[in-house]
Amino acid sequence: MKTLFCVGLMLLTTITQAVAGDFRIGVVDTERILRESDQAVRAEKKIEREFSTRDQEIKKLIQQSKDLQASLEKDGTTMTEPVRRGKERELANMNLTLQTLQREFREDLNLRKNEELAAVLAQADKAIRAIAESEQYDVILQEAVYRNPKVDITDKVLKYLSKEAPDKSDKSDK
Repeated sequence: MKTLFCVGLMLLTTITQAVAGDFRIGVVDTERILRESDQAVRAEKKIEREFSTRDQEIKKLIQQSKDLQASLEKDGTTMTEPVRRGKERELANMNLTLQTLQREFREDLNLRKNEELAAVLAQADKAIRAIAESEQYDVILQEAVYRNPKVDITDKVLKYLSKEAPDKSDKSDK
């Protein structure tokens, strides 16, 4: 009951301030930050470089599997039974290996993406706080179903982030 009263009092205070006209609200499109910020673009390129070798290995194994499948379909009827069964077993083992590698690849890729995106979001949060303090915003929301362009500060955040880290990418990124 006490909590409900406090929440109601805070809501009433917020509404009173908003009506008084000195209440400032901003909204940030987080998805846009994760697509367009320099930090997000660098993170995406870094991840692509990290996983390109494994991706190529998987593509190579896929091609080998397709080639073996085509060979079995084309020449399977002319092969001796033991040779055909051996190739079928080889294909089955190759497909199992491929499924395992693909699953591990997806899991590792998602983990790395989440790590990098969390770092980008942490930088964005710092930028949002700095903008909120310097421009005296009362509330800044990061998720909204609708945002009026008048209160959308995403461009300000992107600009702040680009100034914050124009060439701060570590040397391993280059």
